[in-house]
Amino acid sequence: MVIAREEIFGPVISAIPFRDEADAIALANDSDYGLYGYVWTRDAERALRVARALRTGTVQVNGSPLNPDAPFGGYRRSGIGRDGGRWALAAYSELKYIGWTA
Repeated sequence: MVIAREEIFGPVISAIPFRDEADAIALANDSDYGLYGYVWTRDAERALRVARALRTGTVQVNGSPLNPDAPFGGYRRSGIGRDGGRWALAAYSELKYIGWTA
């Protein structure tokens, strides 16, 4: 379905059944997009394991609040690079290295 395959901006949620943790991660990562991911669990180790496995720019665990200093951006067709906080400085900077032998 389109709602599960495309990046839809708006108050929309889709619920897709899964067999186990590996299946849930595979379903979540089977997309051309990767802006945000959400994990809901009482198991802290599982939350971290799944959050690390998700190919999204941000993962919110158990409804954590937004952090305005966090980097913002996605993976794949959701964008490359990060905006917000100190991470955005690289996007607006031109770095130069000068090697010198005297």
